[in-house]
Amino acid sequence: MNRLAIFAFVAAIAVAVGYGSVAPAADADTRPNILYIMSDDHAAHAIGAYGGRLAALDPTPTIDRLAREGMLFTNVFATNSICTPSRACVLTGQYPHTNGVYDLTGRIEPARQFLAIEMKKAGYQTAMIGKWHLKEEPAAFDYYCVLPGQGRYHDPDFRIRGPRPWPKTVVRFTGKHSSDAITDVALQWLQHGRDKQKPFFLMLHYKAPHDFFDNARRYQSYLADVPIPEPPTLADPFGGKFGSIATRGANDELIRFIGSSVGPRNLLRSYAVDLPRLYPEEFPPNYDPARLSDREIQKLAYNAYLRKYLRCVKGVDDNLARVFRYLDQSGLMDRTLIVYTADQGFMLGEHDYQDKRWMYEESQRMPFLIRYPKLIRPGTRSDALIENVDFAPTLLDFAGVPTPSYMQGRSFRSICETGREPDDWRDAVYYRYWMHMAHHFNPAHVGLRTKRFKLIFYYGCDYQGGNRTPPGWELYDVANDPHETTNLYDDPRYAEVVTRLKQRLARLRQEVGDTGKDFPKAEEIIREFWDYDEKDRLRAIEISHEHLKRAKAMLAKRRQ
Repeated sequence: MNRLAIFAFVAAIAVAVGYGSVAPAADADTRPNILYIMSDDHAAHAIGAYGGRLAALDPTPTIDRLAREGMLFTNVFATNSICTPSRACVLTGQYPHTNGVYDLTGRIEPARQFLAIEMKKAGYQTAMIGKWHLKEEPAAFDYYCVLPGQGRYHDPDFRIRGPRPWPKTVVRFTGKHSSDAITDVALQWLQHGRDKQKPFFLMLHYKAPHDFFDNARRYQSYLADVPIPEPPTLADPFGGKFGSIATRGANDELIRFIGSSVGPRNLLRSYAVDLPRLYPEEFPPNYDPARLSDREIQKLAYNAYLRKYLRCVKGVDDNLARVFRYLDQSGLMDRTLIVYTADQGFMLGEHDYQDKRWMYEESQRMPFLIRYPKLIRPGTRSDALIENVDFAPTLLDFAGVPTPSYMQGRSFRSICETGREPDDWRDAVYYRYWMHMAHHFNPAHVGLRTKRFKLIFYYGCDYQGGNRTPPGWELYDVANDPHETTNLYDDPRYAEVVTRLKQRLARLRQEVGDTGKDFPKAEEIIREFWDYDEKDRLRAIEISHEHLKRAKAMLAKRRQ
């Protein structure tokens, strides 16, 4: 099927399925259209408006426009920094332990696609285009055109509603990059597929810049000869007092086995191995790691990593320029509330880590920019503590819909409009990563972050209490140590802070309902090492030695 035929087919399907007959809750002209844009793994510090080390490169002038003309939030966090759980939190307004999506195997069936359901009940026309990653059919949306699973960067297939049952009605965009194809479908729907008598709610989800980063060919020369600024913790990631026995092992014996790396540090998974195989053109001719130091290999892998990543980011930004151009030309720009975010952050070499999953800042933090000139003043910022469970209540609030009782998040519309936090706004955000030692060798952990401090407890086991890694605690003063270089947990000057934050974490777990009842074996281990007395520390050393034996056995098996 050629591209024009695909467009016609997708548009025809959009019109054929209909959009329901529920009357709007209010005059549609008084409510904004809502465009929710979410990229995959787009870290806040890879957006020019956030002013990080990559701001001088600024691959995001279009996204930056939202900051100039709207509000930028600096303290927005994923409750579980991994794709499927984060998307489920956004769609349901619930934490993973409530919606049941703990990891990449999770799914949200149509009856629980709450954000789409509530928008449709309010008279909005709903569409989901791009990366879905929640397995079940997005049937609660009036229209959908979604990638199967992770989807392909090039020649992507899309699942659509059609004559064959889900997931068998598929269209392919041959010769297209996924970012271009997703934008093509969105523009087609905006121009021809929607009912223009209704306000629209469009979730526009890009696959990029998820790894492995495969940019459109037209970006191959972008940044080709530009040295990419390094994070200060890349060259000496474990110097000073970063981490704990949970991430380093007893006497640093697990440094080469925990947390996938940019350089050759991690013997089980690193970009130093993956990227030369996938993208040899990003490395010097006759590249021979045997002739190079670990640091030289790391620098080459880092620059290849960031170039590919930022090319994918630029592809998203350029495509959003197409969308914004249509909104401007059609008179919809100022009548549409626009959000740009990501499903979580991403480690871009900080502490020699790649991927997400960690509770460290670059992974836990989500970008969040919002523009709606009727109610949000341009060029404003907020450091209010926001969680991704708050997104659905906030979007519904702008649509005139009260937060449903089953949602655990809270609307921050008033913060968007006034820049002020309500007196009873939260003082901490909750985090839990469940997918212990999967794919990138991150230990399971739980914690909280306030505006000043971050407390992380690596309890280090799977759902059933197995495959244990050493438990350990970390405390960072993120206000004064933004790169999280010094773990203060054992600093006697912070003993009172540790006690207070542990008590707050225990209360927060109860407040959000994470009682551990679903996985009691893991909960037993959390309780066992909560006090972390001398006996607990000695046991952690034993567990470290035990895990080292398993990791070496895994490495030996791979090398056979």
